Amino acid sequence: MIIGVTGLFCSGKDSVAEILKEMNFYHVSFSDLIRAEVKTRREKITRDILIKAGNELRTAFGADILARKALETAQDGENYVFTSIRNSSEVSLLQQRKDFLLVNVVAPDKTRLERIIQRNREEDPKTITELKEKERIESSDEANNQQLHKVTKMAKVVLANDASKEQLKTKVERLVQDHLYQLQSARPDWDTYFMNIAEQVKLRSTCLSAKKGALLVRDKMILSTGYNGSPRGIKHCIDGGCQRCTSRHLGKMKSGVYQEPCICCHSEENAIALAAYNGVSTKDSIMYMTFTPCVVCAKMIINAGIKKVISKMNYPDDDGKKLLRQARIEIISL
Repeated sequence: MIIGVTGLFCSGKDSVAEILKEMNFYHVSFSDLIRAEVKTRREKITRDILIKAGNELRTAFGADILARKALETAQDGENYVFTSIRNSSEVSLLQQRKDFLLVNVVAPDKTRLERIIQRNREEDPKTITELKEKERIESSDEANNQQLHKVTKMAKVVLANDASKEQLKTKVERLVQDHLYQLQSARPDWDTYFMNIAEQVKLRSTCLSAKKGALLVRDKMILSTGYNGSPRGIKHCIDGGCQRCTSRHLGKMKSGVYQEPCICCHSEENAIALAAYNGVSTKDSIMYMTFTPCVVCAKMIINAGIKKVISKMNYPDDDGKKLLRQARIEIISL
């Protein structure tokens, strides 16, 4: 899970981050990402310089650049707290994830000012009026600038930090407990899961033509896989094994013209043949394929007893699909 922490000056954002770190969360500060950039420029690091550098990064690489950089550090299975989120595009990118929650930490103005005075920084505001003015300056409507108030309004949870540190810790612990099982990465449904595998299978293709992959599944178990390429024991098409494919890619003939035979097997053929080779029944199975089948593969699918075909892209003609429909085989496009 990733918890983003935002809030006005001295509302307690860092305190929340420290509590989360004690709970084994890894802390990623967007300000630290900007600070690293400023160091490469050998500039003196001040708040104004950091704001300027952040705005320049967003202008040069997109308003969500800091969120993208932060996500590059995140590893699956670990929990993270992101702080110093100051732009609405950063939030929009992060909120596309099922495992992200933005928390707005709030505290009364008087309490926040007392904390500011206590930390005694030279550039800090000394009155509530000065505090409000500083926050107004950092709440721009410019797409690539800091948008503090916009960001706080995008939070799904408001966390009041108006009492003791012990009470704040209890609130943070309860927050994590309440959202732990909700904030998990989205799991793909079964069809998407198997189609993603078919997409990986196609990368093994040994044909010069478009790479294609197929998968035979029954009862959510993979029976066999197939990708397009030369038959077993024959020189790979990508190594010059198929004269027709070579001629076509050298511009000596057009696609669809067969002056000489193509030796390459289609991914569907190979998936069915591999199942037969290993003595695995294909009856009542489902075939996942990156392309709808040609008419030859459609005939094999029908005779192999496959009950459903799930595809991602369409073959240049519909003859294969028409044949499958005549055989009452269900066809689904993802």
